[in-house]
Amino acid sequence: MHVLDILEQRGFVKQSTDQDALRKALDDGPLTFYVGFDPTGDCLHVGHLVPVMVIRWLQEAGHRPIIVLGGGTAMVGDPSGKDKTREMISAETIQHNLEAQRAQFGRFLDLSKAEVVNNADWLMGLEYVTFLRDIGRHFSVNKMLSAEGVRQRLDRNQGLSFIEFNYHLLQSFDFLKLNETYGCSLQVGGDDQWFHILGGVDLIRRVNGGEAHGLTVPLLTRADGKKMGKTETGAVWIDAERFSPYDYYQYWVNVHDADVGRFLRMYTVLPIEEIVKLEALDGADIRKAKQVLAFEATKLAHGEQEATAAQQSAKKVFGGAGIADEMPTHQVAFPIPVFEVLADSGLCKSRGAARRLIQQGGARIGDTRVTDVHAMLDGPAVVWAGKKRAVRVEQK
Repeated sequence: MHVLDILEQRGFVKQSTDQDALRKALDDGPLTFYVGFDPTGDCLHVGHLVPVMVIRWLQEAGHRPIIVLGGGTAMVGDPSGKDKTREMISAETIQHNLEAQRAQFGRFLDLSKAEVVNNADWLMGLEYVTFLRDIGRHFSVNKMLSAEGVRQRLDRNQGLSFIEFNYHLLQSFDFLKLNETYGCSLQVGGDDQWFHILGGVDLIRRVNGGEAHGLTVPLLTRADGKKMGKTETGAVWIDAERFSPYDYYQYWVNVHDADVGRFLRMYTVLPIEEIVKLEALDGADIRKAKQVLAFEATKLAHGEQEATAAQQSAKKVFGGAGIADEMPTHQVAFPIPVFEVLADSGLCKSRGAARRLIQQGGARIGDTRVTDVHAMLDGPAVVWAGKKRAVRVEQK
């Protein structure tokens, strides 16, 4: 099957430039393509994995990826999708984040067959007036003002700083630089990057008459409308120290029923034929599909050994076989009110929410339902919020 058909079948294609031309370029390959990641944090999360999985499928089809770590563009900050100016990040923090992210891509990709570059290498040495004469003259201010992200900021009277306004030029220049240096002719990015991608495609055409292509992936939300990869306690990181393999497994087991098929296609490498069978499950059987999703997604992020351990731990905990060692733990000084445990461990957003959960009958200590908002926990136990989320409480 053509790799573009694979990407569409798995839900990775939101928009693309001329698909016939892109298909032909892929057929004539191997094609060199790039995906950029601005190191605004020091860890990838599951939202990052959508373009990462696109890289994986294209790489397996024989195409050559360039991972661009935005050490230069992060100094400016992408205004796309933001309702206010990003906080400036220090050069030292950016370098730390960049190095931390670099190693994480190797879990999903064959880095021996990929280029990993830092756009600071060519952006930081630009001479401003020369850049304006050679590159800035190709851009229309009127067109830049029409970009959806810019228009939304201006419509809300939130303004746009001059440094943010330059981001479009810098990302477009990245594409031109990679085109000239590596023969890169395709950029892949999130759908909020569409305007920037088109800017690069147009710049390549204007400067050297070359043909370039763009493809965007959807910006995911869950079936409940919430942002993909967010939990009550924050982002779903792929770093085991920030988000344990057990918690990672539980995240996928607990996704909304309506999301299972979509996430199986995007976050696993299972054959479509197998996914179609899992998608057909309903009622109580949908739990089986969720367990497959959780195992396969955890295996990709943390390896098969950790995925197996998380799976076995979940069976122990949710099958009534006892307390699993890999469960999230929360250390306290006993005695302590149960509502404090629920809130401080992250099982509830706040102490008020914890009290409401108890009043509604949704909290348990082991198998015993907690009905008194003043109930105390006197020793180690497993505290539950609902039927699916639990934490092991230990002595500090």
